[in-house]
Amino acid sequence: MKNLYILLTLLMFFAGCRVASDSISLVDTEEMKRVTKELSSDQYEGRMPFTKGEELSVNYLAKELGQIGFEPAFGDSYFQNVPMVMITSSVKGDVLFKVNEKTIQLKAPDQIAINSPQTLERVLINSSKLVFAGFGIDSDEWSWNDYEGLDLKGKTLVVMINDPGLYSDDSSLFKGREMTYFGRWTYKFEEAARKGAEAVLIIHETEGAGYDFNVPRGSSITPRFFIDDNGASKRCLVNGWLSAESAEIIFNELGYDIDSLRLASAKRGFKPFELNAAFSAEISNIIVRNSSTNVAGILRGKIKPEEAVIITAHWDHFGIGEPQNGDSIYNGAVDNGTTMAWAIEIGRMLNISGVEPERSVIILFPTAEEQGLIGSEYYAQNPVVSMENTIACLNNDMMVPRGRMRDVTMIGYGYSTLDSLYEVMASKQDRYLLPDPNSHTGLFFRSDHFPFYKRGVPSIWAYGCYDSREHGKEWAKSSWDDFIANVYHRPADNFNPDWDWSGVAEDVSLAYDVLRELVKIDGPRPKIK
Repeated sequence: MKNLYILLTLLMFFAGCRVASDSISLVDTEEMKRVTKELSSDQYEGRMPFTKGEELSVNYLAKELGQIGFEPAFGDSYFQNVPMVMITSSVKGDVLFKVNEKTIQLKAPDQIAINSPQTLERVLINSSKLVFAGFGIDSDEWSWNDYEGLDLKGKTLVVMINDPGLYSDDSSLFKGREMTYFGRWTYKFEEAARKGAEAVLIIHETEGAGYDFNVPRGSSITPRFFIDDNGASKRCLVNGWLSAESAEIIFNELGYDIDSLRLASAKRGFKPFELNAAFSAEISNIIVRNSSTNVAGILRGKIKPEEAVIITAHWDHFGIGEPQNGDSIYNGAVDNGTTMAWAIEIGRMLNISGVEPERSVIILFPTAEEQGLIGSEYYAQNPVVSMENTIACLNNDMMVPRGRMRDVTMIGYGYSTLDSLYEVMASKQDRYLLPDPNSHTGLFFRSDHFPFYKRGVPSIWAYGCYDSREHGKEWAKSSWDDFIANVYHRPADNFNPDWDWSGVAEDVSLAYDVLRELVKIDGPRPKIK
């Protein structure tokens, strides 16, 4: 009853909002093109932390923030130093599996994608016993323990990606097809370390992961970054992924069918078990310690400057890496050039509108999102405005300019009362809210709003994606799927002068209208549901 009252209050309040309906007229798509083209040009070398590309990126963003009237957020600086360690792993020779006295040799990274998150120059796994533990989940919330009775010391854990709900007919199991945090690869690596495993291998499956094997493959051969906490974080010696084909080779030799095993693992009562197999690998690491940089500006509120709404868009990408089709620079025009332009444009609109926000507005460009939300996690631990006084986080990521969309796809729909505000503002554009149709891929846990949400800040990632006004739903889905399959995390993610920015402009206008309401102190604060 209490939740219903809050919802009705929000709807009545927002129904009476008098946000200027012509905010779209403030949007300058030429400015967004300029920013995106610049940040995704070859001279930025793919915006990898610890490189020339980082220096160019953070200085450019600081300059842009100053030009739109945002002051330095960190005292007299736009920069927050994030202490990190960079580890570049190389696998020596083949990766070996001894299975029923038969030796199976796998090639890294094409058949198995592994690296070491340890600050050790040489890591050796020698005949580590394999243990299969279903989805690798231990959760009191869901009364689920895949580790019951296991001693993983000196052993290699093998688990499935995602969580049981995706592979069950029982919609009440976890969140059904919607991934929970327990389905994320990050959780599985963390939990394996907490349980004392020597190594952990996730069996790749495209639907459950949300991307093909090329993504973990590519990540395994590029530098990995971690917050440099002097070894306080527990990590396995080796983390990695088995391709579906490699897993089939190993498990078929053991007499198991992978698909049947996955379904069995999704049933209550599943018990983990040791396999008659052992894992061996040798990895050499190059270790570099340095600081990377979060960039942030602030427009201080005139009444409650100690409260803030934060807008986030990560600046980093993958730098220079493995060549594909003759191109080795991973420019990241969509991931995340267009979104940095989105954030800057919202700030520019606020500046030129003459509006004096009653609460502060922070625009944050975190580092190392691609490495596991490192920059946003560090900021959330060391914020300019406390998490208790951070009213909301409006994040975006991977905005493909494909024209106007009817939908506002909500990554995080149902997690907070921000939904109600977005619904009202979307209706002013004759648009509707669409809960993420691919929630099984766990996007809510994969971008920079998540560290804020974990700390009780209502957070959302909202953008038009699946219902093109000009071409329809089928085309919109097909074009998005094509981006994920052929452009995402590849050198092909380049600026395209033929992009249609009209839809991104509406997304900017929408976020601006939402922001205008959130910075008022006389309305109800959004709440976590």
